[in-house]
Amino acid sequence: MNVLNKKSVEDIAVKGKRVLVRCDFNVPLTNGKITSDKRITASLPTIEYLLAQGAKVILCSHLGRPKGEPSPEFSLAPVAARLSELLGKPVKMAADVVGESARTLAASLEEGEVLLLENVRFEKGETKNDETLSRAFAALAEVFVNDAFGSAHRAHSSTTGVAAFLPAVCGYLIQKEIQFMGGALENPKRPLAAILGGAKVSDKIGVISNLLDTVNTLIIGGGMAYTFFAAQGYPVGTSLCEPEKFELALAMLAKAKEKGVNFLLPVDTVVGKTFAADTEAMTVLSNKIPEGWMGLDIGEKTRTLFSEALTGCGTIIWNGPMGVSEWDAFAKGTVAIAAAVAESGAISIIGGGDSAAAVQKLGFASKMSHISTGGGASLEFLEGKELPGIACLNER
Repeated sequence: MNVLNKKSVEDIAVKGKRVLVRCDFNVPLTNGKITSDKRITASLPTIEYLLAQGAKVILCSHLGRPKGEPSPEFSLAPVAARLSELLGKPVKMAADVVGESARTLAASLEEGEVLLLENVRFEKGETKNDETLSRAFAALAEVFVNDAFGSAHRAHSSTTGVAAFLPAVCGYLIQKEIQFMGGALENPKRPLAAILGGAKVSDKIGVISNLLDTVNTLIIGGGMAYTFFAAQGYPVGTSLCEPEKFELALAMLAKAKEKGVNFLLPVDTVVGKTFAADTEAMTVLSNKIPEGWMGLDIGEKTRTLFSEALTGCGTIIWNGPMGVSEWDAFAKGTVAIAAAVAESGAISIIGGGDSAAAVQKLGFASKMSHISTGGGASLEFLEGKELPGIACLNER
């Protein structure tokens, strides 16, 4: 699949047409109030382009995990209200997903008007990619635009099913993800470095294996580093560890050697007595973690080692924190890496999830080339897997 060759909204005529746009409006809500509208603002370029072209815009999204039936706390009504403010025009809200309200409102839309359907997961068939539901989505519109990268790894009715029955293209958000992440994997500006953190090797083994075919440098931090040390026979104390992944960890080290990849593990580690924000802590060599202590962050020497390895890189991909970054005492490694990536001058791609949150929280977001909007989707993309929500779109 050549993901760089997918049609976008600019490759299709939309004037006067009803255009169904799958967005990612899965926003955080507290007592019915949106606490961050980043996912809504990320969809604006596509919506505003379609409106400027004279399309009749029908938006749909999931929110939370309702069990296939209407659930007031998961209603998209707050999203409709915020969208109205951001667009400076009323956004009509359907009372259902593909029922009478949605059909009536969609049929009566004028050019330049916007309709938001209710939460697609209020329909039982959505997550099953039910064909009847997919056809019902398609009946509302004449063109389908997928702009929900965060859901592109799910084959659901509103992400892939509907694409079988309408001309299907990507919006600007998915196009940007494809250009940055696809470009980094298929034709990167070198040297290419990847930094992988987070808790478990099992979550990232496919990513590590795929990246070893492409990168010049691979940096491993976070909880999964201890599995690599334990696999080599070093003591890791009570650190997070996956003995069942030892063989795979050793195979990855061997593959890196064979491919000539600079494979970096921490040289020193900040350890704590217990898994607590205020635990007693000290710094030790990574291959000599004492009994009864657990690794919670990369040490000072490692921060310098990793930062120096990023100097002069052309492209850097980063997914996952270097330690328990939600606790200030063990966030120094993640802060140091964020600063090194921000100051590297490289094309920098932050792969969603915790690393994206860390970069935003630390104020480095504006210095990054691209922050992915999809945690799970960006991981599967980096793993080289085909994302159904992108595979289903029309080729140029």
